[in-house]
Amino acid sequence: MSEPTSNRHVVHRSLSGDDYASLRRRPTPRTERYALGKAMRKDVPRSSLGDWTAPDNRPDPIDLINSSHEGRLERLVPLRVGRMAASPYGFLRGTAIVMASDFSALPATGITPVICGDAHVGNFGFYASPERDLVIDLNDFDEAHPGSWEWDLRRLAASIWVAGRQNGFSEDQCEAAVASCVAAYREQLRDLADQPLLSRSFQRVDVARLQQSTTDVSLHRDIEKAATKARRRTSDRALPRFSHEENGQRRIVEEPPLITHMPDDEAEHLAEALDDYLQTLAPHWRRVIGGYTLLDLANKVVGVGSVGLRAFVALCEGSSPDDVVFLQLKEARRSVIAPFVHGDSAWHKHQGQRVVEYQQALQTVSDPLLGWTTVEGRQFYVRQFRNMKGTVPIDNIKPAAMRDYAAVCGRLLAKGHARTSGASMVAGYVGTSPKLDTALSRFARSYADQTERDHAALLDAVRLGRLPSDQ
Repeated sequence: MSEPTSNRHVVHRSLSGDDYASLRRRPTPRTERYALGKAMRKDVPRSSLGDWTAPDNRPDPIDLINSSHEGRLERLVPLRVGRMAASPYGFLRGTAIVMASDFSALPATGITPVICGDAHVGNFGFYASPERDLVIDLNDFDEAHPGSWEWDLRRLAASIWVAGRQNGFSEDQCEAAVASCVAAYREQLRDLADQPLLSRSFQRVDVARLQQSTTDVSLHRDIEKAATKARRRTSDRALPRFSHEENGQRRIVEEPPLITHMPDDEAEHLAEALDDYLQTLAPHWRRVIGGYTLLDLANKVVGVGSVGLRAFVALCEGSSPDDVVFLQLKEARRSVIAPFVHGDSAWHKHQGQRVVEYQQALQTVSDPLLGWTTVEGRQFYVRQFRNMKGTVPIDNIKPAAMRDYAAVCGRLLAKGHARTSGASMVAGYVGTSPKLDTALSRFARSYADQTERDHAALLDAVRLGRLPSDQ
């Protein structure tokens, strides 16, 4: 056979047989996908998504929490339980495993894009794009996995109601915020489903666009304060906060039990793992980070759900003392979604790689230093520790501001789901009426009650010694 003489043939020869067949296969028209989604209402009425009654055989949430502590650093488990015991919302943040177990038995359409797996109202925030613009998006992906889109939306809706009660909202105000979130999700999903696949992959929300899409004056102030604070959260500004000079060399400052150094042999294993991490970066960023020298490593406790998992921060120096970058290594384990999804996560043998790839799938732009590595058999993902990260505080947010911000979260969640698969079918299912908004408001209220009961059970478990707590 003669060599190809046109670009068209060159492209075809570079593809595998399966890829070639996929390109030639006629895609299902969008109108048919809408119709398929709409037809799903017969088997799974939208009103059925509002139902929640704890089944008689519901697993004990305390047993699930204890099972999630297996493999964690035992000395940090009391800290984790203490953070969950602080409030029902703290409990919700730390118990994605409980919700995954509950939601797996509830009605669902069977449409499974990549989902966050831990979508709650506090899991959206600011960070720097590769161009150093400040954007807002989903920002935690430890549980990301293909799964039911309803699970993400249920968790987000319930978190809004729980957080609203914690802030003293009336039930009507909680309902208004949840309905605003679900309506925004539904409308954004339908809008994106009508766009070309490539176009929807470029949709992003920066601070200016965020301010334009919200109307509450107090929320505007909160956004501006949070954005200003986030812009200051960079590696060079973190240098005096997290490091000091010791014997002529920069060292990370210890703050036990949250920041501690490790034995030299463990630090050596981490240093070797960071060398391996470089190979998971794109060539340009591999060269850039390869030009830095590792100065110090330390353990650093983060979050609520992540407490007890191994997490480290690395201080690296470039060509001058003020040219620094902090990297964070976080242990990655099997997603809590995985046991409930057909096919499990076998296609990702490395859980750090899973986190990175699904973060890049759900976010429009991601940290260019995202990568993964292995330390003594444990799997980690790596990212920038200080990358202009910040959040809009929700602990004192007002009802009107929460309603506005909940809509932002709903739109961002829809954007993430639409970037992966099934958007047209989900759009056909959710429709244009407020039926889904009403159903999930009903669910959120019932599940907020469940969360408060589970939180009370956790307090009892602490009192009876079933769970250790530092509270």
